[in-house]
Amino acid sequence: MKYFSEKEKKLEIALDKLKKLNLIDEDSQKNLEFLSDQKNQLEIEKKELQSKHESLMNEHQKLKDHLKSIKDKNSAHKLDQLRFNEKIDELNQETDILLDEIDKWQM
Repeated sequence: MKYFSEKEKKLEIALDKLKKLNLIDEDSQKNLEFLSDQKNQLEIEKKELQSKHESLMNEHQKLKDHLKSIKDKNSAHKLDQLRFNEKIDELNQETDILLDEIDKWQM
């Protein structure tokens, strides 16, 4: 029995010593804090970049829509220009015909 009580006492002493030990040294603790700070900073930067990216994507879409609108207007303008030129050609042909008729009547 004496043997067990001595062992128990030694184990209690050893447990007390282990409890008093600082298992994490200060350098490791500082490293962990530094890494945690860096992680937090990177997460903040990531959120900012995601926000900027979203904003740029929205702006890009607006510019694409605006460019499409301009192209559509330009196409419509070109079509109007073609129709106008066709009408001018028709009028020129009619004028030529009328001039030929006038020349025939004058002869």
